[in-house]
Amino acid sequence: MRKKIIAANWKMNMTVGEAAGFLDTFLLEVGNESSVDVVIVPPFTALSFVNDRLAKSNYIKLGAQNMHWEKSGAFTGEISAAMLRDLFVRYVVLGHSERRTLFGETDAVVNKKVHAAHEATLKPILCIGETLEQRDAGKVEEVLECQLRGSLAGLSAKELVETVIAYEPVWAIGTGRTASPEQAQDAHAFVRKTLAAIADQGIADKVRIQYGGSVKPDNARTLLSQPDIDGALVGGASLDARAFTEIVKAGLQA
Repeated sequence: MRKKIIAANWKMNMTVGEAAGFLDTFLLEVGNESSVDVVIVPPFTALSFVNDRLAKSNYIKLGAQNMHWEKSGAFTGEISAAMLRDLFVRYVVLGHSERRTLFGETDAVVNKKVHAAHEATLKPILCIGETLEQRDAGKVEEVLECQLRGSLAGLSAKELVETVIAYEPVWAIGTGRTASPEQAQDAHAFVRKTLAAIADQGIADKVRIQYGGSVKPDNARTLLSQPDIDGALVGGASLDARAFTEIVKAGLQA
């Protein structure tokens, strides 16, 4: 039985003050439920503050939105895995479509980051997904398999199991459009099939696969009830504490 994992990706939003307001409401609303893993992924500037606020929580973990693959060096504006660990970060989002499209990150680059994350005992949340043009051209499976094989190349069985996959159709991120439950389930099932081909079925059955792409309180439960959907990577709706609470509760009910 795979434990659901719901992550709030705040992207380039939330000052420390705004994060405080969010956590005041969210921690009160969600209580101490531990049957779902919750990850808060703030911008780098709020990592330390959020960590301090989550210090007494055993089930809410801290995540980061990106990292460099090198341990240190002349990489102005970057942050290393060791720096994230120093802030008690547990998860790191890698290969998000915005990083791929806006900053030119390739599967090879993402793969180096995934390896560096594991070396630092960080758990990667690896993002994959197709564009609308690729979906319309019937290339969904081709794109997903290429991204999976390229981004996960060289990982051990243990590292694969400790990697979270986030399937995010690019055409559904921040657009208000959401993949239907059937479309999302089909993609997740294909991801699990590909993981079985990369490793074996036993490992594939243990890997958690999230859905991301305009997840909201009104569609979360239906999506999270699909057999191969093990959680959600939430963008816009995660900026509203009560909306994100409802999504977490949907994960508890799914």
